[in-house]
Amino acid sequence: MDEEKRQLRRQAVSRTDALPTGYLRAAGQAVAKRIAALPEYRQAKTVLAFAGTDRELDTGTLVAMILADGKRLALPRCVGPGQMRALLVEDPTLLLPGSYGILEPEAGWPPVSPAEIQLAVVPCLACDRAGHRLGHGGGYYDRYLAAYAGYAALACPQALVLDRVP
Repeated sequence: MDEEKRQLRRQAVSRTDALPTGYLRAAGQAVAKRIAALPEYRQAKTVLAFAGTDRELDTGTLVAMILADGKRLALPRCVGPGQMRALLVEDPTLLLPGSYGILEPEAGWPPVSPAEIQLAVVPCLACDRAGHRLGHGGGYYDRYLAAYAGYAALACPQALVLDRVP
């Protein structure tokens, strides 16, 4: 399975590289609209999202929507190999590049426990329609979600939905 996942990661990166300019921004807006329509989003008081990189879904619309809707926004911060913690974010313009160059909250920002989060919007390189996620391979979200009991939604552009992800 590891080799199959490595091949799927290469395929997902190739697909991402071939996307037209502006696709990830438009896909981010479409995903935000779909998230907003979820009853789990409407009921959530605290939402875990992520700051997309230039090779991922643009989450600017999603992050702004969460804050505009009066919800608490939590974003991940890498705290060690394969480990992340959710921190409360009130102003996403203050995020700084952290691990892997991903924008993160500063270490001293208030922590948010998994029990406080009602909806986790989870990134992926690709996924399938059954909800199987292909990540970058570091296991950060796998470990975090193992301690999370709330609702999770994959944020994946249509172009990166594969037939099958193991």
